[in-house]
Amino acid sequence: MGVRNSMAWDELYDLVLNATGETLYMVALATIFTLLVGLPLGVLLFITRRQGLTPSPKLSAVLGTIVNIGRSLPFVVLLIALIPLTRWVVGTTLGSTAAVVPITLGAIPFFARIVENALDEVDKGRIEAIQAMGGGLRYVIFTVLLPEALPALLAGVTLTIVMLIGFSSMAGVIGGGGLGDLAIRYGYQRFNNQVMVATIVMLVLLVQIIQTLGDRIVRSLAHRR
Repeated sequence: MGVRNSMAWDELYDLVLNATGETLYMVALATIFTLLVGLPLGVLLFITRRQGLTPSPKLSAVLGTIVNIGRSLPFVVLLIALIPLTRWVVGTTLGSTAAVVPITLGAIPFFARIVENALDEVDKGRIEAIQAMGGGLRYVIFTVLLPEALPALLAGVTLTIVMLIGFSSMAGVIGGGGLGDLAIRYGYQRFNNQVMVATIVMLVLLVQIIQTLGDRIVRSLAHRR
């Protein structure tokens, strides 16, 4: 028997629908964890540098080195390197939940730098004015830095989610589930062009939808300021 290279449309629909749900699950969880860790990390990178709000060169150097190392590793290499950690955290290296671990760890350094750069765009005069009036570090962060940088931060979140969609697809290399896994198992290994085209189209649609929504939210916030 030869390798089947076509399938019924209802079967293809079910496969793509399930894989899309797995991709959205991975991206949603990874986005939440990336924000929870990457936002504070980015704030730390900003306030601890030499001319920051609370300079700490040694801490800044350590954090910067960790972030730079994380950003320099190709994601496929990171996927493989984190297999022992993924197994320890989740109990398995297969499936959508397991894929969230390397996807999140791959995105955190990227988002942390986005946060740092966004905060760097805040008007220094406003920060100095709040400090002159006796505003403490926490007050400056939550009433000046984060609110003023919100449009740039949301634009960064959009870019990060788009990147996470790409990461979730690459996780299919190690059986991470989602559209990437579908493309590899049914499209590549079974030479099924229908599946390959369907997964590509769905990934493009997801990215376009996320980017469009993100851009609209950012523009809306910018017009209100």
